[in-house]
Amino acid sequence: MLRPALRGTFSRWRRLVLSGLAVVLGVMFVSGALVLTATLGGSYTDTAKRAHAGTDVSVGPGETISAAGVPAALVDRLAGIDGVASVTGVVSADGARLVGADGKVVASPDAPRLGVSWPGQARSVQMRAGRGPQRDDEVAISTTLAAAAGVRVGDRVAVLTLRPKQSFTLVGTFDFAEPAQQVVAFTEPVAQTLMLGTPGAFSSIAVTARDGVTARQLRERIAGVLGAGFRVRTTDQVVQAESAARGRSLGLTGDLLLGFAGVALFVGAFLILNTFSMLVAQRTRELALLRAIGASRRQLVVSVLAEAAVVGLTGSVAGLAAGVGVGALAAGASVVLPASAVLGAFAVGLLVTTAAALPPAVRAARVPPVAALRDTAAPERPLTRLTVAGAIVLTAGAGLLGFGLATASTSAPALVLGGVPLAFLGVTMLTPALARPAADLLGRGLGWSVPGRLARLNARRNPRRTAATAAALMVGVALLAGISTVFVSATASVSRLVADQVKADFVISGDANGSGRAGFDPAVLAAATALPGVLNVSGLGESGAVIDGQPAYVETVTDLPALRDMLSLTAAVGTLGQLADDQILVDQRSITATGPHVGDRVTVRLPRGESRQFTLTGVYTNTDLINGWLLPASAASGFKQALPSRAFIRLAPGADAGTARAQLTALLADSPEVGVSDRSEYTAQENAKANRILRIVQILLSLAVVIAVLGIANTVALSVLERTRELGLLRAVGLRQVQTLLMTAAEATVIAVFGALLGTTVGVGLGAATVKALRQQGVTELSIPFHQLLAYLGLAALVGAMAAIPPAARAARLNILTAIAHD
Repeated sequence: MLRPALRGTFSRWRRLVLSGLAVVLGVMFVSGALVLTATLGGSYTDTAKRAHAGTDVSVGPGETISAAGVPAALVDRLAGIDGVASVTGVVSADGARLVGADGKVVASPDAPRLGVSWPGQARSVQMRAGRGPQRDDEVAISTTLAAAAGVRVGDRVAVLTLRPKQSFTLVGTFDFAEPAQQVVAFTEPVAQTLMLGTPGAFSSIAVTARDGVTARQLRERIAGVLGAGFRVRTTDQVVQAESAARGRSLGLTGDLLLGFAGVALFVGAFLILNTFSMLVAQRTRELALLRAIGASRRQLVVSVLAEAAVVGLTGSVAGLAAGVGVGALAAGASVVLPASAVLGAFAVGLLVTTAAALPPAVRAARVPPVAALRDTAAPERPLTRLTVAGAIVLTAGAGLLGFGLATASTSAPALVLGGVPLAFLGVTMLTPALARPAADLLGRGLGWSVPGRLARLNARRNPRRTAATAAALMVGVALLAGISTVFVSATASVSRLVADQVKADFVISGDANGSGRAGFDPAVLAAATALPGVLNVSGLGESGAVIDGQPAYVETVTDLPALRDMLSLTAAVGTLGQLADDQILVDQRSITATGPHVGDRVTVRLPRGESRQFTLTGVYTNTDLINGWLLPASAASGFKQALPSRAFIRLAPGADAGTARAQLTALLADSPEVGVSDRSEYTAQENAKANRILRIVQILLSLAVVIAVLGIANTVALSVLERTRELGLLRAVGLRQVQTLLMTAAEATVIAVFGALLGTTVGVGLGAATVKALRQQGVTELSIPFHQLLAYLGLAALVGAMAAIPPAARAARLNILTAIAHD
């Protein structure tokens, strides 16, 4: 049976092309994600190896939170250890931002912006022009950074670091270990001050072993001498750690792409299922003849699955090739093809196609030999069992959703997340039962014409086929509608929060960079307070910390009473007065039932200095405007960046806002990463990240919609082939070519609108349930994006009609006599 199956596959290849294309797109995402992560992961490892070439052991601070580095005196101590050939202090830290020739900070969204001490003629550096810095007012920069900034050797350039903006003379450009890396090289004392904030310190110390001493042996000797106060690692361990750190964000990108690949393949499974169901129905007589001449049921199942395997294999090969190309293009480096990409491509492609083709294959095996004497149309199967099963699954999903939304326990989000896919699956299973009444209802809008009435009858003729086609579009539209509802509700919640609680007239805030928000000169706060018409100014700095042994997020506040009034903060326990140097506040979500409690002493370890004891004087109610622990302004000296990163400003009644804004902007002339915003602009800034994520998700999910459109085109094309004789008879009794074309296009439009309406309804419902489940996380407003939903519906109707144009044109061009004689 294998040979007839393959011969049949190649004879029907046009009918399987669109199904294969769905596999290609899904496999492309899977293999592309794996190739991208492997290529960039290998690139990160190679870069780290080049950066640490010539080093055997690295010595750094014992605590990862520490920003002060290691003391320079440790260099001499290490040099005296047996087996050490050379010792070099290294300053290298993220956060050196160069101001370009256009007055704007050069952006680097995908990589840190390093500030380093000039390493001289190290293996990781190759000079391209000029020389290295020799004086404290000189810098050299990487050639990539020089090109992006539009500066040349001899220019005066400004650099932002842990300190406010400073100017230097550019004396050289060089290639770094990673060609695309933005690097600013200072003299050693300047790098220590600007990048570490600690003169006479290094971020790490590089140690080279003498001949005959291995890196592992040297590490053990150094660790034995230094004790537990320092982190001693071999170069291999450092490379592995740095690659893993860079790879974590890359892993999230890969997981995201794999998630969308799963959606694409899920939608494609509907297309494949529908295609093989129609092919089996059209080949009823052929399959019955095979049974009549001795083919077993098992052989028929194998023959159908063999056709599916050919489609899956071909789609996997093409998808893998496309994925390698996409991964290489995205990585911009020599491609790495991991075995997981090859195995994943073929496993996914074959699994999806054979699994989707299995139900039609089983139905093919049930064709009795006597069917060879009947018409080729397969009898319509009842929908009772499928409808009952779908109702049970939907009820179970709705029950989980309802219980999760009604309970206040910590398991509520898990219940909601479990109920969403169950409800989704239940609706999908009920789609055939909804197809006939939905086609009747939607088709009535086209009932004023003969083609419209025929299109309505055709759409309701086979509810399983209509449902499978519409369900593919439903999945994509439902995900779009649901995710849009959640994100729009989140942004609406932020807008409502700012409108209700923020009483400040202006907000000074810095752009996010690799080490947090950009800071500005603390003198700006004092100058802003002295401006005429300014009533209150409260500045905030931010940092990571360790509190009672647990990682935490902390902020310093210069004027807590003013901040309390401007952000409508309220005390849940204790008071919110001005903080003394040894006092601390915390929000409700950051503490547990076991404490700490007001009056307790907590131990705070900041990036600089020793651990300190603070007294908890109050607990403020949860708000998304600020969160975590609040410290007095004097604690900022222990932060990695001691500069404030935000400030809230309130004007006196009657003050001119335009004048005040111009004056505040002038104070920030030396801080190009920091700006002044009013409440509406501040809201837009806070929502900008969510909006960017939503746009990316919409673009990626559009792939599922594209596959669903292919499904509509495929269904209509196979339907035209199946109804060739019927179309010939209609033409014979007077149906004109243009009416035939309109009838076919209208049928596709009805299916598309049905799928889009169902997807919109399901997506909004599940999105609303998710919003309610996220109430404790600050998503308090339900906002339905009606304009986006209307756009989805209109687009669905349009693409449905456009997808039907090629098969509709074929139907209109059928020769009447040939069509009537078609078997």
